[in-house]
Amino acid sequence: MNKEVIYLDHAAATPMAPKVIAAMQPYLSELFYNPSAPYSPAVEVRREYEKAKQAIAQTIGSRGDEIVITAGATESINLAFNSIGGHIITANIEHHAVLEAAKRFDHTIVAADERGFVTAESVRVAVRPDTRLVSIALANNELGTIQPLRDIATVVKNERDARLARGDHTPIYLHSDASQGVGQLDVNVARLGVDLLSVNAAKVYGPKQVGLLWAASYVTLAAQILGGGQERGIRSGTENVAGTIGFAKAMELATEHRKFEADRLMTLRNQLQAQLTTAFPDAVISGHQKHRLAGHLHISFPNLDAERVLFALESRGVLVATGSACAANKGTRSHVLTAIGLAPEVADGSLRLTLGHLSNDDNMPQAAEIIIEEIRREYDRVAR
Repeated sequence: MNKEVIYLDHAAATPMAPKVIAAMQPYLSELFYNPSAPYSPAVEVRREYEKAKQAIAQTIGSRGDEIVITAGATESINLAFNSIGGHIITANIEHHAVLEAAKRFDHTIVAADERGFVTAESVRVAVRPDTRLVSIALANNELGTIQPLRDIATVVKNERDARLARGDHTPIYLHSDASQGVGQLDVNVARLGVDLLSVNAAKVYGPKQVGLLWAASYVTLAAQILGGGQERGIRSGTENVAGTIGFAKAMELATEHRKFEADRLMTLRNQLQAQLTTAFPDAVISGHQKHRLAGHLHISFPNLDAERVLFALESRGVLVATGSACAANKGTRSHVLTAIGLAPEVADGSLRLTLGHLSNDDNMPQAAEIIIEEIRREYDRVAR
């Protein structure tokens, strides 16, 4: 990346780590073999592919035969929803992948509070006798708010136990999209209490178009892509060996450096937030201030047009977002900001600044200075 560019949109995409690229390279060139072929070089590739799946599984506290490699978290979410079906509960601040998948089924949308926090009680109230799936993200991709998954898992477990006690064998499962949390939070399926989990390699310095769905052994997944029977018959098609190898290395690095990186990002984020709010006392910080991803800063400047600010910042080498990449691509106001009750004049002046590997002690103060200058320039323009 150009050294003059300051990248503040790690929630949308992350650059592949050099060690990830190095791990993938042989499988993009000399080790190109189809892992289903019978000759020894292909058999070796199959062995490495399975080792990579096992390594990925270990980082989330599971087994390799419990995960399905997909083309990203969106496919993983769809696989989970289409496999379970029935009545589904999710939240109004979820990623579009979850909300759109839920529309295919009878579903209930629970409301997050003004911090983007989904309470376990709101889920409990929404549970019906025919509810089969609850899907709540580990952390919101726009606000960074971390959800109380353990408490929600308790609600799901209590409902499951109550059904069994009265002889009702209707299953109920908890699914979570953990894509934004990996690398900053402990993502262990047992400690989270989930039954299904989606992860996206592209959010954790791995390759794009690679993800996974973990499902506990007692959850039955339905085949979505039919063909040669790869991935236990659940997702047929020649395996993405290089992508899976890269995913494994990315997850290994994320797990190894998680605590250090989270502490580093929190320090940088807090400094950036302090500089911006000191310059603009009327700025609004959204998201749960205690339970928030270390690298997320969602800040709104009332009565400004964030799109104008975004392009002004880009012209000066600072890349930011006005919301999720999906919402920005559609040119619409973020459904998350509407859901938490942010007034239109505040929401329209919102920037999502997400820090990551490319953020450091040198470029964050520079970014703050440039953002302050451009916000002041925009306020001056509006006042004229």
